[in-house]
Amino acid sequence: MATLLHLDSSVFSGSASASRTVTDAFRTSWQEQHPGGTVIYRDLAAEPVPHITADAHLAGFTDPATHTPEQSAAFAARIGLIEELERADAVLIGAPMYNFAIPSTLKAWLDNVILMGRTAGVEASPVKGTPVTVVASRGGSYAPGTPRAGMDHVQNFLEAVLRDGLGLEVEFIVPELTMAPSNPAMSELIPLYEASREAALESAHAKAKELAARFAA
Repeated sequence: MATLLHLDSSVFSGSASASRTVTDAFRTSWQEQHPGGTVIYRDLAAEPVPHITADAHLAGFTDPATHTPEQSAAFAARIGLIEELERADAVLIGAPMYNFAIPSTLKAWLDNVILMGRTAGVEASPVKGTPVTVVASRGGSYAPGTPRAGMDHVQNFLEAVLRDGLGLEVEFIVPELTMAPSNPAMSELIPLYEASREAALESAHAKAKELAARFAA
């Protein structure tokens, strides 16, 4: 059966998080199609992975026989995260926009799993071609033609890292205007927020079923 790697990074829990609401919808549909499958789940907000250190970084470029005890321990933690990614048939990432970019906890995970010569920089990378669905929620709108169109550093960054760097097959689901219900200045945008939310949930269900069917074939 197929394995899904599910990462959430919102600091909010449950329905208070727009990204978690949509990733939950995706995961539910996925598990309905793969009741006997495996889901590897990491809540990067509740249990952050270590930020990259000099020991963890340098160990990726040196002979393991020469590693110091500190390098060995730090590198072993990286390898554990990399192996989870390598085992995944599909990846689901909740990536809310914080201050125009991804949460630092998600960046820490990326820094750990990007390893030149294994997951990146090699034609035969075991993760190449793995489909990844990113739920990129955001409080306002950064769509083309909006005042902040050029300030979205979530999608462009993740495309560069996931698609260009790791060779993953990347698709985005973007629930936006998520601050409208709580910000009086955005109250007139609530209908647009609700429409965006419903479209995101529908896309999550559809994408999960599409991927599930692919791996069931």
